[in-house]
Amino acid sequence: MSQKSLSRLECHTFELALAEPFAIAHETRTTQPTLIVRLHQDEHEGLGEATATRYYGLRVEEMVRTVEGVRDLVEAPWSVPEALWERLAPALEGHSFELCAIDVAAHDLYARRQGQPLWRLWQLDTAQMPLSSYTIGIGTPDEMVGKMRRHPWPVYKVKLGGEDDLALVHYLRKHSDAVFRLDANEAWTFEQACRWLPAMKDLGVEFVEQPLPRTATEAYRALRQLSPVPLVADESCQTEDDVARCAEGFHGVNIKLMKCGGLTPARRMVAHARRLGLKVMVGCMTESSVGISAAAQLAPLLDYADLDGALLLARDIAEGVRIEQGRIVLSERPGTGARLVL
Repeated sequence: MSQKSLSRLECHTFELALAEPFAIAHETRTTQPTLIVRLHQDEHEGLGEATATRYYGLRVEEMVRTVEGVRDLVEAPWSVPEALWERLAPALEGHSFELCAIDVAAHDLYARRQGQPLWRLWQLDTAQMPLSSYTIGIGTPDEMVGKMRRHPWPVYKVKLGGEDDLALVHYLRKHSDAVFRLDANEAWTFEQACRWLPAMKDLGVEFVEQPLPRTATEAYRALRQLSPVPLVADESCQTEDDVARCAEGFHGVNIKLMKCGGLTPARRMVAHARRLGLKVMVGCMTESSVGISAAAQLAPLLDYADLDGALLLARDIAEGVRIEQGRIVLSERPGTGARLVL
């Protein structure tokens, strides 16, 4: 966009119904409120998304007020999405979800104006992309096996946090040959991790995500040296400043657009992680194809992907990227490929 171009901001809220109750170590939910930001310029528009996730203390009404509070900054002329992000970041400090929604919408709008998919503007090669996992939320062992049977997939992300997660993984392995990626969401102790991790490698576990609380810095340093399977940071890696710290206690990082503030910082985080020799994953929230299509633009840069958020919905409000049995299929449409279908 030229410096003389003006964009117009709109906010829309939706209550996304989940196909099944979704449980993690912190909560169980059946719906997910979400905010869709639309930026208009001439005949073009861009879409961005941020979910009102209770775990992070977010309410969709407050998110709308936060975005409306920076309307003048958004609608003033800007040249490229990165320039808009730099303008907004000081005003939206502590509001990374809202910043993400605007940044993603700006990237989508910018690429649509160029008439190119965003990944092509970035000159990325889509020939080699990782498979996306499908998430199995916490439940009884039989409930979790039932979900795997209803959703056969080559890679599962298994949510953990029970009294004997090793026994649970043993049980699940009897019913599936898929690759397992485990996410404990900070629920393990150091002693449990030391007992369980050696057996996880033999159970076909590709990595374990955030086994200990994010504050267990010294324990992570020790565990990194002991673990036979890679450790991937999630709660410990939320912003750009976290990447360097994670290199001491983890083998990889999980980057989420809403936590870091959008595509602009996410791309920098990928590059920084690579320089430090870390594996890179991009994850998601339970969100529509607006947010998933944005995160998927980074897929050619990744080792791992967890982009099943829209697949967990009873009804998606958008279309864009497709996830077919784990295979990520990016859209050839300009922008991120996302379109609202309501």
